[in-house]
Amino acid sequence: MLLQATSVLLLLSLLAIASGCPPLPFPISVSNGGRWGNWGTAEWCPQGYVAKGFSLKTQPTQGKGDDTAVNGIRLHCLPRSKTYPEHTITSSQGPWGSWTSPFWCHNGNYLTAFTLKVKGSQGHGDNTAVNNIRFSCSDGQLLAGVGHLWGSYGAWSQPCTHGVCGILTKVQGQQLFGDNTALNDVQFYCCANANAK
Repeated sequence: MLLQATSVLLLLSLLAIASGCPPLPFPISVSNGGRWGNWGTAEWCPQGYVAKGFSLKTQPTQGKGDDTAVNGIRLHCLPRSKTYPEHTITSSQGPWGSWTSPFWCHNGNYLTAFTLKVKGSQGHGDNTAVNNIRFSCSDGQLLAGVGHLWGSYGAWSQPCTHGVCGILTKVQGQQLFGDNTALNDVQFYCCANANAK
């Protein structure tokens, strides 16, 4: 389903370019996302804004209880050439944990690429899926969230030349009698150009 939606978006972008219309945003993703859950609804920075920071919704370690680790990702969007007003976007999120303070690119730079830290399936053990995320900024600065130690980082996504302007998350709903994982995967959308979302 996600592959079909991504293919349609790419096809529409190519058609827009061929017809002389402004190009549409295009998705970037990584290959190591978790396998559980469903894709939510994409959210977008306002027109003319770009994501310059992010925060994580993270559940603290539960000891012998059920860990879910990262439950959500919030993008902090700002106008390209200003530091206000701020607009935040999140897509779907799990119900556990609390939001961290934002991590910002320096000097008005913006998010361009990401890598996910994911713990693979533990069989009958405690699954957590996404445990942290790293972003690169347009000036090469690296930002890392305050996540958990479990799992490992995969390959980096392709970079967004004009920055990140949208987010779509894959979240497992609450399992009443099972193992909860919350956030499993994320896809970001590159700004089509320096003036559009």
